[in-house]
Amino acid sequence: MMHWVWTVLIGFLAGFVAKMITPGKGPSGFIMTAVLGVAGSVAASFIGQRLGWYGAGNTAGFIGSVVGAAVLLLVYHLVTRE
Repeated sequence: MMHWVWTVLIGFLAGFVAKMITPGKGPSGFIMTAVLGVAGSVAASFIGQRLGWYGAGNTAGFIGSVVGAAVLLLVYHLVTRE
């Protein structure tokens, strides 16, 4: 149970940092910021495992989560043209 709490908290922080470093207006609110960060972490973990940066079962760290969230936010901006 605590794993999910930490995942959401780290995801929120990663999403918040990604929103601060990415230009433009993005989705707002605690829930959307946390979802953005968690999705960025999952994306960074998946890509990192495929590229051999992380072993099976390892997850991306905070920096990888921020990078993943920033990439997702840039894709959001491209799709919505905001």
